Amino acid sequence: MPSYDSSRSRLRLADRHVRVLVRLAEGKTPSAELFPSLGELQVLGLVGEEGQLSPLLRELTEALGAPVLTISVEITGEAGPVHHGVVVGPNSVIAHEGWPGEEESEYIPVEPSTLVFELARMVHLRRGADAQPAATRVVSTMRALDGAFAVITAPSGEAEEDRDAVHKAVTDAGTSGEMAGPLTELVLALNSYWRVTVAWDGEHDGAHAPMLRSLAVWDCGPRGYWIREQPKEPILPGQVTPESPLELVRSDAGEIWRRLTGLLPEKEELGPRP
Repeated sequence: MPSYDSSRSRLRLADRHVRVLVRLAEGKTPSAELFPSLGELQVLGLVGEEGQLSPLLRELTEALGAPVLTISVEITGEAGPVHHGVVVGPNSVIAHEGWPGEEESEYIPVEPSTLVFELARMVHLRRGADAQPAATRVVSTMRALDGAFAVITAPSGEAEEDRDAVHKAVTDAGTSGEMAGPLTELVLALNSYWRVTVAWDGEHDGAHAPMLRSLAVWDCGPRGYWIREQPKEPILPGQVTPESPLELVRSDAGEIWRRLTGLLPEKEELGPRP
């Protein structure tokens, strides 16, 4: 069920509720399958009987109705994938955060000057990776990674047995002896892997054109952060195959912060507003 906290302008909404609000903000009637979601919003008092939107929704609907920039944050950890993000509107910035297994996300206005901080918080960026890696660059294939993930998603419960199984999987997939050990250690240390994608309407050859920038990172706990340089982001559907190269490069929190900052377009990169 949707809910709100007026003291902090926080809203908990599912995607279906957001679709209702977008339709109403455009002056349109939600489709029939969204009527139950509309009813939930009306019971909560966020939508009136005639489709009027509560003032609590002003910043959210304004940002959703005319986004200048959208940011998607996809994080996959032990509990599975979780989706967060930010919508930057003409006069407001709305962050939304999901929770594993929950339908609703929390939507809350944030200060534009804190945008990079919000992204860093969403991906749990932190210092403190103490272990020195055996390599600073790991090269293999997606086939090897698939084999390693198949092992860790059904672990035996014995650490050494799992380590040997992961090492065998990546070696059998063609990973070189020099790279098999470091890749095994990274897979076993993996806390989560995440991708931040920034999208905006830019300009190319004098016309509007969609623009994308992405950053993909492995968070390997004490073994640090590893930027995934291959497959190169942004990835299109069907672009990655088992034979696609996998290349990971050791990084640190400071470099990740700079990379997150670099994802955001400069003002002159944004296309002219209609």
